[in-house]
Amino acid sequence: MNSFTSNPVGWFDIHVSDIDRAKKFYGTVFNAKFVDLPIEWGKQSFFPFSPESPNISGALVEKKDMQPNASSTVVYFETEDCTAEEQRIQQAGGKVVQPKMHIGEFGYVSIFIDSEGNTVGLHSRK
Repeated sequence: MNSFTSNPVGWFDIHVSDIDRAKKFYGTVFNAKFVDLPIEWGKQSFFPFSPESPNISGALVEKKDMQPNASSTVVYFETEDCTAEEQRIQQAGGKVVQPKMHIGEFGYVSIFIDSEGNTVGLHSRK
């Protein structure tokens, strides 16, 4: 049996209906460039990451048997200040459903619906 002594999360997938639309949305919100996986792996595109970094990353994944869902696990993206990304969400085709909110000693969070219908969060310390 494993016991977690550090961050147990190593990777995440965000399921999307249209990978090109999702890449445009997340690219706009986070000023990010994506790396497409070989097509034999299916329609997947990585968020930026470095294998040497202790930070986790993930991918946008388009699969017919996995549908976007606003009621599933919420992934929170770490940001400098939630309001910067909040300002780009609507123009990118999403909707802020919980504007920046103080969560005590843990900083701030925002919640939004992405271009695919997923609920996603932002977290910042300021």
